[in-house]
Amino acid sequence: MPSSSPTVTQSTPVGTALPITVSRTGGFAGFDDKVTIGTDGVATVTSRGKQTVRCKLDATLLTTIQTAAQQVDWASLTPTKPSTRHPDDMILAVTANGKTARIEDPQLKPMSESVNQLLTQATIPPGKLCKPV
Repeated sequence: MPSSSPTVTQSTPVGTALPITVSRTGGFAGFDDKVTIGTDGVATVTSRGKQTVRCKLDATLLTTIQTAAQQVDWASLTPTKPSTRHPDDMILAVTANGKTARIEDPQLKPMSESVNQLLTQATIPPGKLCKPV
């Protein structure tokens, strides 16, 4: 007689993908920014030559980032160490669940818009969607 309990299989791990780190390096302006979002929704922002800032992300922005991160199949993502492809190459990279990839990676496409919004709102000084703590 078959078991009455259902079996669930899933290719992506269940979770929020937090903590997550977004970095922006290089480019003509020589960016060196890093935003790490903890499980509590607090972002730690570092930028070359500036003091580290901590800010609480707006709930809507945090939900948008979490939702986008949950759409990525982190289990099948091939981790890569992003490197410059040409002079003045600006690298936007995302690290979550122990894996790092450039935002241009097709598997990270769901995160593209939310990463850009995060970098706009959590830069130093933080924008209106990231309140200093």
